Amino acid sequence: MYTDPIPHEHALVRRDRAVVWHPYAAMPMAEPAIEVVSASGVRLTLGDGREVIDAMSSWWAAIHGYRHPVLDAAICAQLEQMAHVMFGGLTHRPAVELAELLVEITPPGLEHVFFADSGSVAVEVAVKMALQYWAGMGRPRRHRLLTVRGGYHGDTLAAMSVCDPDTGMHHLFADVVPTQLFAPIPSPRFDEPFADDHVEELAALLRKNHEEIAAVIIEPIVQGAGGMRFYAPGYLRAVRALCDEYDVLLIADEIATGFGRTGALFACEHSGVSPDIMCVGKALTGGYLSMAATLCTSMVAAGVSRAEPGALMHGPTFMANPLACAVSLASVRLLCSRPWRHEVGRIELGLTRGLAPALGAAGVRDVRVLGAIGVIEMDEPISMRDSQRVALDHGVWIRPFGRLLYTMPPFVSTDEDVAAICGAMVAVLEHARCA
Repeated sequence: MYTDPIPHEHALVRRDRAVVWHPYAAMPMAEPAIEVVSASGVRLTLGDGREVIDAMSSWWAAIHGYRHPVLDAAICAQLEQMAHVMFGGLTHRPAVELAELLVEITPPGLEHVFFADSGSVAVEVAVKMALQYWAGMGRPRRHRLLTVRGGYHGDTLAAMSVCDPDTGMHHLFADVVPTQLFAPIPSPRFDEPFADDHVEELAALLRKNHEEIAAVIIEPIVQGAGGMRFYAPGYLRAVRALCDEYDVLLIADEIATGFGRTGALFACEHSGVSPDIMCVGKALTGGYLSMAATLCTSMVAAGVSRAEPGALMHGPTFMANPLACAVSLASVRLLCSRPWRHEVGRIELGLTRGLAPALGAAGVRDVRVLGAIGVIEMDEPISMRDSQRVALDHGVWIRPFGRLLYTMPPFVSTDEDVAAICGAMVAVLEHARCA
């Protein structure tokens, strides 16, 4: 039996339901939100006093956990200098040093950094870069994007247009979002051999439409919120080769996969591929503040700058916010100074062992693990409400969606933490089977 996580609805939760609109929810929400009063390490302290492991890393961002002393110190030190300054015509040390570091650690050829304030905005910027590049090259007919089904790139208009057209939000806004081209979901699986025919339908779309395609946009190796699928590195290598053959830009959306999550610093590295444009976010700040970035090659930057009006037409008010840059710089340096590959490999082993009992269980379609990502895919959609309540009874916070019960724990999670996360996920399965 599980217990209600909010046996007596607190006053704050009642106030929340009256005025706060939460993500992907009605107003008011059908179920009350769960109050968090503090967070430290990998644990959240709830309003009722319970401590639970955050198996989601706050939507995959808090890779170092909460209240890390290095990141706390970076925020405080920067606050003593300035919290914010406009980036139009001005610059500051945290932005310059962060840009230099990103150029150093990302795949070769990415030499210029445009700072954004969220992952979705980073994708919007990437799309603008691609469109303005071709305008600068005197080929404005290249205005469409090619992508794959099963993808997710964000909630803003251009980003929605390249999310899965059926399972994403694209269909809700079909009259206003641009119409793009879609190839089948990438295959084969990560650990299966790749053959040329796996990419044939995407190749056919390029052959037929390359004169109007500005770029191919894809999540490297892992399709995140669109389905948590892991596909073969050979597929991405083939996409890069096709983009070169047909003179089309390649945009890599590493917002979810960047900074070690898949076992490589960036998922493109599994394929030995460098994109023309790359988006990063989420773990960039270690989960402290909202920030993202779009990187590009010198070729792309030159083409954009050649187009009328001679500038990339984007400029968020809080672009390169000094606090966000300072904590991002500290977070990336901290990651690179730690044995993160060992940490992620240890989590991968723990998830593989801990989720093994779900293999072959009734109602389970697949169990898969890559790096610090563990997924149980069900035959039918799973109740978020019931799943969260069972997991909370086992001391773990999760947020499943659709048919997917998954975890992306912080890299600092111990073996015991990972075992507890897996135990909670298996308990959710047992509850669903008995319901």
